[in-house]
Amino acid sequence: MKATLTSKGQITIPAAIRRRLGLKSGQVLDFDEEAPFLKAIPVFDEEAMRSVVGCGSDRITGSAMEWLEESRGPVELPADET
Repeated sequence: MKATLTSKGQITIPAAIRRRLGLKSGQVLDFDEEAPFLKAIPVFDEEAMRSVVGCGSDRITGSAMEWLEESRGPVELPADET
């Protein structure tokens, strides 16, 4: 897959790559200047993460294992063949 760098130093990341990496419009990328290749890392938005911390605490009861089982369903472990 190819993209062309503009005279202003801009590049369009192809849609297939944006979808695969979960990149959204307006998302900030951090470029690693030390890497010997082009390396961009999505910037972690700590403020957005903190805005949702604890939002489900009033709905979660019981232990972490009970919550996981309720949210994903019971997990069947393989039979012990010894």
